[in-house]
Amino acid sequence: MVVGRRHARSAGAFFVTARFLPYGRQWIDEADIAAVEQVLRGDWLTQGPSVGWFERAFAEKVGARHAIACANATAALHLCMLALNLEPDDAVVVPSVTFLATANAVRYVGAQVAFADVDPQSGLMRRQDAEDAIRRAEARGWRVRAVIPVHLAGQTADMAGLSALARERALSIVEDAAHAVGTHLTGPDGQKVAVGACDRSDLACFSFHPVKTMATGEGGMVTTNDDALARRIRVAVSHGMTRDPAEFSDTLAATAASGQPNPWYYEMGEIGLNYRMTDLQAALGLSQLSKLDAFVRARQTLVDAYDMALAPLAPVLRPAAKVPGVSAGWHLYVALIDFAALGLDRAAVMGRLRQDGVGSQVHYIPVHTQPYYRRLYGDLTLPGAQSWYHHCLSLPLYPAMSMTDHDRVVATLTRLIKG
Repeated sequence: MVVGRRHARSAGAFFVTARFLPYGRQWIDEADIAAVEQVLRGDWLTQGPSVGWFERAFAEKVGARHAIACANATAALHLCMLALNLEPDDAVVVPSVTFLATANAVRYVGAQVAFADVDPQSGLMRRQDAEDAIRRAEARGWRVRAVIPVHLAGQTADMAGLSALARERALSIVEDAAHAVGTHLTGPDGQKVAVGACDRSDLACFSFHPVKTMATGEGGMVTTNDDALARRIRVAVSHGMTRDPAEFSDTLAATAASGQPNPWYYEMGEIGLNYRMTDLQAALGLSQLSKLDAFVRARQTLVDAYDMALAPLAPVLRPAAKVPGVSAGWHLYVALIDFAALGLDRAAVMGRLRQDGVGSQVHYIPVHTQPYYRRLYGDLTLPGAQSWYHHCLSLPLYPAMSMTDHDRVVATLTRLIKG
């Protein structure tokens, strides 16, 4: 799958430049294409059986009781906020280093965002960061109801500390695991537990965007072990409709003369959304899920190679800190660069990389600095988030990368830093 290939002529010679390496991209093979083609040739492009098959396979893969597929990870987060019945003076703790969707989902239901700082070396929220955010929220008169740990780059936030805090304060935990498909934590008994098993949380949300560990085009998933939360989310994902006779309130309208439920009948007890996943996406997801372990291994191999090859570039460039006890399904490889010591700003570094066909990205601009949130809550000082933002740069990482591609990224960075 060669992309970005360009042809040029120089001194009468015809040559092909190296392909452009984006910071992330999907891996699609013939099995994936065949899976989608089978749906295209069938009867159900949406609202068919493939979504249920994908949900059951994903739940089994991560070890959760329930998995509910939806349109994307933003939808997954929104559905979770709805399921928690948040009210306007309720607050949810969200680390500032995340994508906009994590905080926005809280605002979609009218609740308040209590922004937390992060470890400047890993970008991850710690227990102390959440506690500080809770104190600030309570000083505003908010009632903190939940915490959303964000598993940045594929590594997990401090789930032991955060789950203990949640138990002490009767808080819900919703994992933003958009980056962590395929990540495992080592549990107290030494056994590996998949992110999504919800052993230390109420809910977990995943993304299947093309740059993530596995892809469905767009798409998301919520996992939980709570039957009531699963039911609320499953109803909300499709307009709030239910066809379950046990849940009908108007039994006269629902029932035929025979005593059986009318076959067309449904009820909407609560307003919902159209956040359904299509069968096309689910078919691709099932095929991708069968390769997830291989995708994770390929990413880990590249991360290990980066760590070794970039070590001589310290202290100007250092990899983001690794979290003990986490076997990451790496979504991103983040380098922390001292741009001042290098004598080049980040835009210049990204430009030089691009000239050599190497893509890069910044994950993320701290959400608390966005104009909307500054107008809403005023200025907030979160030094860990600001330090992370000022130094971070995501390098190419995806299963289709070859070691030759990896070596090109390293060589370009080495020329930039060593001269």
